[in-house]
Amino acid sequence: MTTPSASAALPEAQPASLPPIAYVLRFPEPHTHYVEVEATVPTGGRDAIELTMAVWTPGSYLVREYSRHVEDVRAEANGASLAVEKTAKNRWRVNAGGAPSVTVSYRVYGREMSVRTNWVEAGFALINGAPTFLTLADEAAPRPHEVRVELPDGWRTAISALPAASSAPNHFVAKDFDTLVDSPLVAGSPSVHEFTAAGRPHVLVNVGDDSMWDAERSVADLTKLVEAHAAFWKDVPYDRYVIFNVITEASGGLEHRDSTVLMTSRWKTRTRRAYVDWLSLVSHELFHVWNGKRLRPVELGPFEYGQENYTRSLWAVEGLTSYYGDLLAARAGVIGEDEYLGELASMIADLQATPGRLAQPVTEASFDAWIRYYRQDENTPNTTVSYYTKGAIVGLLLDLEIRRVSNDAVSLDDVMRAAYRQYSGATGFTSAQFRALVSEVAGHDLSGWLRNALDTTSELEYAPLAHVGLRVNIESTGAGGRAWLGLQLSRPATVKDEGGRLVVTQVRRGTPAWKAGVNVDDEIIALGGYRVRPDQWEARLAAFQPGETVPLLVARRERLLTLDVTLGAEPSRARLEPDPNASDDARRRRSGWLGNGS
Repeated sequence: MTTPSASAALPEAQPASLPPIAYVLRFPEPHTHYVEVEATVPTGGRDAIELTMAVWTPGSYLVREYSRHVEDVRAEANGASLAVEKTAKNRWRVNAGGAPSVTVSYRVYGREMSVRTNWVEAGFALINGAPTFLTLADEAAPRPHEVRVELPDGWRTAISALPAASSAPNHFVAKDFDTLVDSPLVAGSPSVHEFTAAGRPHVLVNVGDDSMWDAERSVADLTKLVEAHAAFWKDVPYDRYVIFNVITEASGGLEHRDSTVLMTSRWKTRTRRAYVDWLSLVSHELFHVWNGKRLRPVELGPFEYGQENYTRSLWAVEGLTSYYGDLLAARAGVIGEDEYLGELASMIADLQATPGRLAQPVTEASFDAWIRYYRQDENTPNTTVSYYTKGAIVGLLLDLEIRRVSNDAVSLDDVMRAAYRQYSGATGFTSAQFRALVSEVAGHDLSGWLRNALDTTSELEYAPLAHVGLRVNIESTGAGGRAWLGLQLSRPATVKDEGGRLVVTQVRRGTPAWKAGVNVDDEIIALGGYRVRPDQWEARLAAFQPGETVPLLVARRERLLTLDVTLGAEPSRARLEPDPNASDDARRRRSGWLGNGS
């Protein structure tokens, strides 16, 4: 179903004249994980109508078959039951018989704790649009949708970024289906913390157990983050913004036009490392308000909710957002310079430790998100690269390269703002348009630089880091280093302690383990003729020298096998570090880049 209305990335639509589809959500037994939906659907006097449900949700590029959780679809008009026939996996035909409207009822099971699905329990419900609402199929014009929530006993409120539909509580209106899909709601008794930033009202909604959560501290830092993002873009495109902070020991974040859903742990504000992770996530989702939700690739809107929507530009949607999410957190002062450089160092190390960077360009990783990113397995690091990670590093290097070739007259900041001005309207940008804009703003032809970084599997050139007095060390330790098999408990972890058994979880391409024929799920029993336990593994490897060939005893489906492994030299992790020989000018440029972007 293509809906040509505003979508999450399109401008405000004109007021629709079509009568709304009106939903009522009920939770008669929330402990059973069901929401009951009743929809009053205008028919236009047709003999039959076709209803449809989305199979994916914007921002999460995987067909999730939401209709598998829909049960007991019924319809009636004027007190009489109507025939309902399922015509496809996510479509239902209702014989309306010319009635002006029909009432459709169904139940939706919700017990998947993620930011893109539904969760219903005794204490609260998180309701996302795509996995919940049936709508009219194949409509040619935008139609408003209303949602009213009937709360069970003990629940206090329902909250959404949608505007109120009436003076009645828990009643919301969406100007079209795209807006409905893009506006999650929470029902229950959350802790609500209102604050003002950049001249707009914001709400932090803590859902779940927030007894250990430092709300005062997080609101203060959220205020700084919002101010930094608004200053970057020089625009605040929403009237009110809602941050759903679902404290359920899960993880993840999903952007929406005027809100975001985060999943986190009650302990995230208790240690600095964990809190920085949360701030980074929030900043990432905030940047999506502009990049992704309003500034977008042409392929991502209007959405086709019944099938995949392919684009090769997720490196820009997600990768550049990852770059700026952390950078703006540093500029806002909520994370320190050392913490920010540490985040960059971790991303660079992860990229350089991923064999898939040499197998797949980041533009192809974007295109293949639908079949690879959300369906990772033990071989994923060998065959693909993350458009989040590589996209962020490309953003870093591109930013510094633009600064270098323009003598610091402009930066990637200026590119993003120019793109926002030109392409955040109804059409979005093509890949060619975005790349051309980079060169135009830089005043220098960077088409070859972009082609190499985005469309090939060549190693990234880290030379632009020198412009701000940084360097990357990705040299091997050589033959004199520690023995290495490519199987380690530390990051990137490729073996695990499974109840005292040392089990292989990944075999990365090109490692000594790969060459020796080690398999995923092999249990390592002994090395060099002596039994080895998980807590002995790292020390046992250190007892050998690079270049030695030693027997590795493994159990594979309970059969004992001895593999001769030739140990390599442990490669050093790629390190991002200040260059001690950097000039004063380079240090000054670094301070400007991290401080205010200039």
